[in-house]
Amino acid sequence: MIKPIVRDVFFLSRKSAPAARQDLSVGRDLADTLAAHRDRCVGMAANMIGILKRVIVVAVGPAALVMYNPVLVRKDTPFETEEGCLSLEGVRKTTRWQNIEVEYLDGAWKRRRETYTGWTAQIIQHEMDHLDGILI
Repeated sequence: MIKPIVRDVFFLSRKSAPAARQDLSVGRDLADTLAAHRDRCVGMAANMIGILKRVIVVAVGPAALVMYNPVLVRKDTPFETEEGCLSLEGVRKTTRWQNIEVEYLDGAWKRRRETYTGWTAQIIQHEMDHLDGILI
């Protein structure tokens, strides 16, 4: 289901709680909402649709990758960049990592550990910041 985008900075600054199996629908709603905003958005976190759970979705080509309880387990090669956000006005400077390894649960609640680079790694890091209430 497509959900409205939260723009309340106070709400977005709150840390998200771990997701549980009962939160699988949050991932589906995030994927639907991302698809509706795909012309100007490449990733979303659950707090952006009003749910303080550790769930993100990232556009990977034409597909949407949903991650439950993602954890950054390895990172290397920092770089400076600027990012915008569907929930916030403007663009902000930040430091990201070129290469990351993330452990997460997928939609079948199976543990995965994957390596990402470049643009996809950057999007994942941005959305994971949202889970910790970090606004970039």
